[in-house]
Amino acid sequence: MRVAVTGGSGKLGRHVVRRLANDGHQVLNLDRAGERNPGLVVVDLRNYGQVVDVMLGLDDRHGGFDAVVHLGAVPAPGIIPDAATFENNMLATYNVFQAARRAGIKKVVYASSETVLGLPFDVDPPYIPVDEEYPARPESTYSLVKHLEEQMAVELTRWDPELSISGLRFSNVMDPEDYDRFPAFDADATLRKWNLWSYIDGRDGAQAVARALENAGPGFEAYIIANADTVMSRPSAELAAEVFPDVKVTKDLGEHETMLSIDKARRLLGFEPEYSWRNHQVDVPAGASI
Repeated sequence: MRVAVTGGSGKLGRHVVRRLANDGHQVLNLDRAGERNPGLVVVDLRNYGQVVDVMLGLDDRHGGFDAVVHLGAVPAPGIIPDAATFENNMLATYNVFQAARRAGIKKVVYASSETVLGLPFDVDPPYIPVDEEYPARPESTYSLVKHLEEQMAVELTRWDPELSISGLRFSNVMDPEDYDRFPAFDADATLRKWNLWSYIDGRDGAQAVARALENAGPGFEAYIIANADTVMSRPSAELAAEVFPDVKVTKDLGEHETMLSIDKARRLLGFEPEYSWRNHQVDVPAGASI
């Protein structure tokens, strides 16, 4: 497919651009940042005219896209003032969704967030592992925007039953160079309780995008995207009992099993994490023999 990736210069975006290109897609990065190269077009996503123009075509580059992957955003709360976060992220996502519709693009995959689940869990989650079945619980302006984006996707796909929008609720994105600090988390179970000790390797995040482009059907669906394990060496059941003693655990947890359930993404998208911080030194997929 011909795929536009907004925010392709970012931490997750670089992995996504590389994965989709390796899969054989024609990929164009739409971003405000990045070194000048044939794969980058500098676009201000807050400017609808620029967004719809580049979606429809660009001299000497492309004549339109088959799909859009929207990752371009302020990536977390607290980076800029709350009102600026709301204005930037909400406007950018509306512009991308609307421009895609006007261009006749029927496949959209975008970065929602684990934060809509109730992070940083200062209020206990309703149960563990958390999943997509309970209502969103945004606790910051950043998360509120992510929730509103999901609601917008619901309505847009209602207006156009052929439109497919996948909201990938990415966990905390990590690169292999981030893994050296993971062992220190064991000293205090509360350090990473804010997202139930979860993470997503950027390469596995890119795999989730690829799977959604391949397998998502019409309509809107939200999917939690996390790695299959936690950031901790301690057992998951032990962590849940210690830090969330009043929360019901709905299943027997594997030794290091994620407490952000990825069952839906596995079932509907065919997503299966391949990388883990536990074997990153040799840089092989999680299930491979060493």
